Amino acid sequence: MRIAFIGLGLMGRHMAASLQRAGHALTVHDLKRESANELLAAGAAWADSAAGAAQGCELVFTSLPGPAETVQVALGLSEGMRAGAVWFDLSTNAPSTVRRLHADFLGRGVHLLDAPVSGGPEGARDAKLALWVGGDRAQFERHQAVLRSIGDQVRYVGPIGAGSVAKLVHNCASFAVQTALAEAFTLGVKAGVEPLALFGALRQGALGRKRAFDRLPEHFLSGDYDPPAHTLRLALKDMLLVAALGEEAGVPLPMASHALAELEAALARGWGERDARIAMTLAEERAGVSVRVPAERLREIMQED
Repeated sequence: MRIAFIGLGLMGRHMAASLQRAGHALTVHDLKRESANELLAAGAAWADSAAGAAQGCELVFTSLPGPAETVQVALGLSEGMRAGAVWFDLSTNAPSTVRRLHADFLGRGVHLLDAPVSGGPEGARDAKLALWVGGDRAQFERHQAVLRSIGDQVRYVGPIGAGSVAKLVHNCASFAVQTALAEAFTLGVKAGVEPLALFGALRQGALGRKRAFDRLPEHFLSGDYDPPAHTLRLALKDMLLVAALGEEAGVPLPMASHALAELEAALARGWGERDARIAMTLAEERAGVSVRVPAERLREIMQED
């Protein structure tokens, strides 16, 4: 298949190489031609513009820094892409941007699907990436084999923009957890425990025995907070002890303070004997949305991975 690949940064150059190894004929473009040296040496063709790269290609992949660059490249693609071609944007992008571009390109007979990736440069090099794809499902299924040349975990998540939403939510959770862990570790170390000992304790506890996000279905996604694994009342007691330790050690705990406030608000609802994760429902109330998945579907999802 003739494929154009635009954006050969730390991620893009490796993803393009994966497509090349899968036997596809590549035309590549980047602001820095030297970024394409290895691809060109392996047989890729060079184009001086995005429009030139897209000409005659069935598929176009872009891997760009963000919305502004995507919009800029889209100007060239609108000139070079023919009706019937498909564009996969691998960038971490704004959902509003990809939805707007999707509407523009659909009028030209071109399908745009947002397919942001996760796994970092090492995952890109080894083709071990997660891809979350939003857009026309038929186009996703038609090109799924090509996408699997780039990543080993390819998932369709919904209509256009859904891939970008999934990636942003993933990063939000990831960086929030990182921030909380940094706060927790500085508290533990300053209070007198060696870092590797703390790490070992976290790995041995309940969260360490399962991947953190695998615990979401147990209560939050199912909306089932009875019987409790750990009551809200006990969780509040624990966090009050954390707050006291932080004050004693002289460690600011903004993330922990927020968690404590959520637990206190949930306790005020009379939920003290229910599972502590019921406090997460406060976020649902503020957003005006219900996060609920049938138990049967949850079991299916957990068995897939």
